[in-house]
Amino acid sequence: MTFMLTFTIEGDPHGKGRPRFRSTGKFVQTYTDSKTKSYEEKVRDAAKQAMGESEPLETPVSVFCYIRLSIPKSYSKTRREACLSGSERPSKKPDTDNVFKSVSDAMNGIVYQDDCQIVSINAKKVYSAVAGVDVMVREEID
Repeated sequence: MTFMLTFTIEGDPHGKGRPRFRSTGKFVQTYTDSKTKSYEEKVRDAAKQAMGESEPLETPVSVFCYIRLSIPKSYSKTRREACLSGSERPSKKPDTDNVFKSVSDAMNGIVYQDDCQIVSINAKKVYSAVAGVDVMVREEID
């Protein structure tokens, strides 16, 4: 039987931030910004709850992300309706690939051993009345 997991991350999606650097004497330290850390922790919590007592998968997986962005308040009623009907799509930040990277990195060691196990990716970004990310992970076994 193929393992399949679905869960939702509530709230505004956040893309993976670029690594930050700071000098401490003769050394340079690399760190992740606090917004990215906070969002990845939120993803980890949702993934842990969805996994329950299950162990991380060791097989190849496919990951699907449905990224729902809130409609800007400045949009007119007509434009809001266009967003909700799907005729206007979000081509603004956060980048689809950066949100996917945040989600996939956060699931390391929880849903699967490592994100190198991902063999198929499907991500879609849309406007929605309720912001969030719907995630589905499916085991890919022949």
